[in-house]
Amino acid sequence: MKRTIITALTSLILLPAAATAGSDGDYFVKEVVFPAGATEDMKIDMASRVVPSPEQLAWQNLELTAFLHFGVNTFTDREWGDGKENPAIFNPVLLDAGQWVKTLRDAGFKMVILTAKHHDGFCLWPTATTDHSVKASPWRGGKGDVVAELRRACDKYGMKLGLYLSPWDRNAKAYGDSPRYNDMFVNQLTELLSNYGKIDEVWFDGACGEGPNGKKQVYDWARFKKTIERLQPDAVMAIMGDDVRWVGNENGTGRLTEWSVTPKMPGILPGAEEHNKKYGLDDMASDLGSREVIARADGARWWPSEVDVSIRPGWFYHDREQPKSLRKLAEIYLNSVGRNSVLLLNTPPDRNGLIPAADSTRLMELRRWIDRSFGNDLVAKADYSTLTFTLKGDTEINCVTISEDIARGQRVERLEVEALSDGKWKRVARATTIGYKRILTFPEVKASAIRLIVESSRGKANIKNVGAYLIAMPEDADDSRPTNLYPAENFKVVSIDGKTVAVEALAKAFDNAPATFWTSPSGSKTHEVVVDMGRQVPVEGFIYTPRSDGQSDGTVFKYRFALSNDGSDWTVADRSGEFSNIVNNPIPQRIFLDRPATARYFRFTSNGEVDDRDFITIPELSIIITENAADNNR
Repeated sequence: MKRTIITALTSLILLPAAATAGSDGDYFVKEVVFPAGATEDMKIDMASRVVPSPEQLAWQNLELTAFLHFGVNTFTDREWGDGKENPAIFNPVLLDAGQWVKTLRDAGFKMVILTAKHHDGFCLWPTATTDHSVKASPWRGGKGDVVAELRRACDKYGMKLGLYLSPWDRNAKAYGDSPRYNDMFVNQLTELLSNYGKIDEVWFDGACGEGPNGKKQVYDWARFKKTIERLQPDAVMAIMGDDVRWVGNENGTGRLTEWSVTPKMPGILPGAEEHNKKYGLDDMASDLGSREVIARADGARWWPSEVDVSIRPGWFYHDREQPKSLRKLAEIYLNSVGRNSVLLLNTPPDRNGLIPAADSTRLMELRRWIDRSFGNDLVAKADYSTLTFTLKGDTEINCVTISEDIARGQRVERLEVEALSDGKWKRVARATTIGYKRILTFPEVKASAIRLIVESSRGKANIKNVGAYLIAMPEDADDSRPTNLYPAENFKVVSIDGKTVAVEALAKAFDNAPATFWTSPSGSKTHEVVVDMGRQVPVEGFIYTPRSDGQSDGTVFKYRFALSNDGSDWTVADRSGEFSNIVNNPIPQRIFLDRPATARYFRFTSNGEVDDRDFITIPELSIIITENAADNNR
């Protein structure tokens, strides 16, 4: 990465020539370290003049980028593989990377990021580091290379290419032998960054576990960083990297106050964990850059937010899932791009190796909605000296877009938007941060002009690109496949952890109210509930809904689900696994049996909580039955 680190206060020490000069003082490219003894005002002034690197600025201008989660999980119907998959299952006979890229380009996306390797360790290119790759699959006769095909498609359609390489590898025998595995990982990075042309974003999270030897892997982040800088110096490094920051959730929502300038330290830098703990800064923190946070920090860096979310409930393709509704995607756009972030929308290819028709249709609907909503700017005349904007006559508006010139920093802390209606100025919206772009919506008002009132700013507010619009949100429709649930009022609890209990013991788990939850007894890492459904029922699967209050305490990670007709013989059906990524993506976990099975009793067992606690919580536990049976229960 190219960056300039300035460690002196302009009023105290002469800045090096590498600093960028501007009309309102010198800028600090990407990072600044506060000098000892700096006051709060000095720190705020310096933070106001931290600016993005050219690569970060180009990345921010993309607005829309796409994720492609694809691999062996696509064929196992899982979210996290365990590394034991037979490579022979990977056979996307119709794979067409050109269809992926053209679909995404036509939908307005500027870059695509491929999961070159996920946690299961299966590599989508013929790596020399492991046999767990496409070369051991029947696809293309073992001669295929997904990364190479995607590279050619990106070149053909003018799309930027990024790669996700999971540090966690549940297949590699070297994992847990830290030096040995780090050598392997660097070799994988070297292959990907040397053989596939220009890579614009390198994306990896900090997922980490124990190896076969029972030892936790320790990643050599400094070495990984040097490898990227050497081979792809213009690529931005995301999530653990120091160019792009994870927003802290996977639901498609940026913070209402989203600072691109933050003291939080990227995980790829030495001492990051200790530094962030010292200042109380974690990924999910609501405040990453306020005056209070800056005042107690020792420096600040330009580290903008990326909002990652999937178009479907899961990240990999599952044939029982459907894409989110257009309204939901419109809301995600407003709450990501419209909150100073870049949207990274996952669109997983199916088992044929194609983006499904339902997903591509939804993507084009989103494109048309964006074009229709923001294609007709109602501002006729702009006066940026007074921040007053004349509209095209008296016209209805319900949306304003505002941008700062982030090449000169992010500065606005609080502002109001007023509309001139019936000869009077009326406040229609308020906001805190702006950054690259802020989209504010409000009830429709007929106005002839709008104006911005900056109530608080870190120095001069450099406002640009203000627009006014009348947008229409899509109808609120649920386009997901309806789930057929057996009525919970028929349930009778037989036992909890092997002990007979009162009927109402699990009431909060069956009340169709995810905000409430049942908490198990504590003292054991394994918990079990047995329920009598009242009669024999054709069961397709079950749904475990995790907590919706932002907390993960008690969330089940490893499960086992079994069926019985007499409450003692549990051989009718038996399914076990893990709720992959349930902490970062706390959505209802729909688990389907290999085939429907008729039974009267079900047993739900937790064999592990997400943080190895000795209790679990169940907000909702539902039984999915076959559609015909559901009709009979209506």
